[in-house]
Amino acid sequence: VQLQASGGGLVQPGGSLRLSCAASGFNPDFYAVAWFRQAPGKERERVSCLKGSDGTTYYADSVKDRFTTSRDNAKRTIYLQMNSLKSEDTAVYYCAAGAGNGCRYGIHGMDHWGKGTQVTVSS
Repeated sequence: VQLQASGGGLVQPGGSLRLSCAASGFNPDFYAVAWFRQAPGKERERVSCLKGSDGTTYYADSVKDRFTTSRDNAKRTIYLQMNSLKSEDTAVYYCAAGAGNGCRYGIHGMDHWGKGTQVTVSS
């Protein structure tokens, strides 16, 4: 199982960015795939979690209505579209995967992690 996150960068407040998570070695249709982020000095926080079996997606309150997770089954890629970005969204973003019901268990529901991609929101 491998996960590769990409798409991070520097963006101004109010801007948008789309992160990608390329999955290999497993079929995301049968896994929970989540986005986490970690800012300096803070704990890793789950941003969203997509339940592979039915596409149900859960979002943290801090990103609800701004961030959207989607997937492209053919490309085995999960996306995180981030709109109306704020300075407090600055963090390293990680994608992770776990068993089908992994969304229930937060960080403990994830078994596989990709390397992070840095997102910096600053003017």
